Amino acid sequence: MRPARTPTGLSLARAARLVSRAFDEALAEAGGSLPIWLVLLNLKIGRAANQRELAEAVGVTEATLTHHLNAMEASGLLTRRRDPENRRVHVVELTGAGEAAFLRLRDAAMAFDRKLRRGLSADELAALENVLGRLAANVAKDEQGDPPWSGLAEPRT
Repeated sequence: MRPARTPTGLSLARAARLVSRAFDEALAEAGGSLPIWLVLLNLKIGRAANQRELAEAVGVTEATLTHHLNAMEASGLLTRRRDPENRRVHVVELTGAGEAAFLRLRDAAMAFDRKLRRGLSADELAALENVLGRLAANVAKDEQGDPPWSGLAEPRT
């Protein structure tokens, strides 16, 4: 028996996959990738001063971030140095090439966002942001650390 409508999670997953793939392609055409863009963006806006803070801001583990930073440093996009006040901490900074890459990827991201929003009114965009926020909240962990569905019985197989 076919459901009356496509489940919301499936529709959202399909849309997310298509949008993500298209965004990846837009960044690649500008010479970057999503991880590079997120690192450059967070460094540029000053959200992170060291590798630990940067990993948190980008939403990856420190090990994953180190992998990306190694490649970005080898490409000349950034430098890392030990903090003189705490030798265990690495301070990450953009180079001139990193600044140029940031500008290219920023332009690509902004063009992609304009394409994505094409044909949507301000009210529709506001409603979309609201709905996406509510959907995320519906599946987020509650204050006790349990997912909202934790009290439900497992489906029978």
